[in-house]
Amino acid sequence: MALLTPAGGGPAAPPRPRVLLAAREEQLDSVLARRRVAAHLTGLATTTRRSPGTPPDVALVCDDAAVTGRLLDLGVPVVHLRSGHTPDDDPHDAGAYGIGRALHRVHRPGWLPGPSPTGPGARPTGLLAPARTARDRTRTGALLLLSLWGVPPDEARRFAAGPLRALVRAAVERTGRCDVVCDTGLAGARAAAAGPHPPRQVRWHRAADTDADALHAGCAVLLASPTLAALGLAQARRAPLAFLPPLGAAQADLAGRVAGLLPVPVAGGPDDDAVWDPPFGGPWRSLDPDADDLRGAQRVARGVRQLCLAPP
Repeated sequence: MALLTPAGGGPAAPPRPRVLLAAREEQLDSVLARRRVAAHLTGLATTTRRSPGTPPDVALVCDDAAVTGRLLDLGVPVVHLRSGHTPDDDPHDAGAYGIGRALHRVHRPGWLPGPSPTGPGARPTGLLAPARTARDRTRTGALLLLSLWGVPPDEARRFAAGPLRALVRAAVERTGRCDVVCDTGLAGARAAAAGPHPPRQVRWHRAADTDADALHAGCAVLLASPTLAALGLAQARRAPLAFLPPLGAAQADLAGRVAGLLPVPVAGGPDDDAVWDPPFGGPWRSLDPDADDLRGAQRVARGVRQLCLAPP
């Protein structure tokens, strides 16, 4: 049967493949990984909303093994991306949900010491960098990328009421303003760390609803929980980086691995000059240039496109 002819006279274009982009909405690494891969999926019909009864043609699922399993059971080809760091490279529940049936990718910079990724069919990919690597010429203020994913609630509350409150106050005093991007527990962290500053000086954002990469392009100082998302952001832009005190086992393990290679300072308090006046270019000069592989997002996007063209 011939394709219907549109008003312009030529044959109608075939429908674009529908690609579902799913992530753990309460995990900083996960939502930033989804955003960075999505930037390389132009020309495809992408959505972050799951529609009952109308499965997508292809899916990218960041971290949520249960969603991957359900989509695979529906016959949807899936690229499953594990975005964050785990202390012992635990494959989580990959086997339980049959992730071996998906294209299984693991976000991991090549320079990071540790065991190779495990899990059914897991393959490492380079660091997931933002699509835009330039920074604004005029940069002001501080950006705090805070991840409370997987952190015990009592530990998160103590940190918000103490160190976080002090660091937000110092950020305003030293840089003029502060943007805090948080994944889970945003309301509690905001309440515990609240200070006397007017809203225009301190802005709080939910990670899933915010382009943290764009905020970073315009900030002068970056403080971040030890996460792969933050490392990718700073490394891609050769920007200074200071870690917030690590919370939970995963952050502590990643901070320890990084400390063996890179001089990333940890914000010990509001008077730490190494945090607020970092050396130009940050810690990246000590990296071997051959290890500077920032093409992870492109590789994952290529896998999605391959499934669109030739599903298994």
